Amino acid sequence: QVQLVESGGGSVQAGGSLRLSCVASENLVSWYCMGWFRQAPGKEREGVASMPYYSTPTYADSVKGRFTISRDNAKKILYLQMNSLKPEDTAMYYCAASRACSSLSTPDYWGQGTQVTVSS
Repeated sequence: QVQLVESGGGSVQAGGSLRLSCVASENLVSWYCMGWFRQAPGKEREGVASMPYYSTPTYADSVKGRFTISRDNAKKILYLQMNSLKPEDTAMYYCAASRACSSLSTPDYWGQGTQVTVSS
């Protein structure tokens, strides 16, 4: 069964950095559009970054210039490097995989999330 497992979350001060990882049980990283979503309590889920298997990544305006999405196909890991973190980045972060980036908002697979907390 396909599984996505996130890790790397934690508590940091504003201005700090974290790197999130998403490990796939199958070879989704190589062939699927993959990305990261986040959701804070009481708020809508927000797309953070996405990366098709064949092209360049895209980012939400709120994280552009601070976050970097990357993938290691051999290790089947998707990463999200987060720099210059702000309190508004506090959320549960989810890894997702879809056969097309146009449908990433309703992905084929979800992870269970990793919590990121940024203090002022």
